[in-house]
Amino acid sequence: MEKVTFTLNHKRVTLETDPETPLLWVLRDELGLTGTKYSCGMGICGSCTVLIDGNARRSCRLPVKSVIDKEVVTIEGLGVDGLHAVQNAWVEEEVPQCGYCQSGQILNAVALLEKNPDPSDAEIDRAMDGVLCRCGTYQRIKKAIHKAAEEVRS
Repeated sequence: MEKVTFTLNHKRVTLETDPETPLLWVLRDELGLTGTKYSCGMGICGSCTVLIDGNARRSCRLPVKSVIDKEVVTIEGLGVDGLHAVQNAWVEEEVPQCGYCQSGQILNAVALLEKNPDPSDAEIDRAMDGVLCRCGTYQRIKKAIHKAAEEVRS
């Protein structure tokens, strides 16, 4: 066990843990943040996506030691003063069905819009590739990203 310190949802945290433990399990089991989901366990489906220094990363295969002194944002930390523009668009476009992939999709979309506030359909497809939705709401996801992009640019 070692002390691990990083910024989580805008607050500095230090915990004693095995540094090889995947970040997903530290978030869920040790810190009680269950919005980040476990699905495939291989970093393929995207349900476990979090933001690390603003970049979308899969947390199920990422050892917690790799986020030492970095900023991690989970779905719980996204909207500081209410819902984030992407979350608002998700609601307005009625994106979620089962909702399991939702946090990974939203965080991936946030990372995209931080880098590209006016993405084309093709750019959205590339950025969201590999974040799987079993319900197949991909067209609503794309529409919500465009709507959020408009709000972010305003």
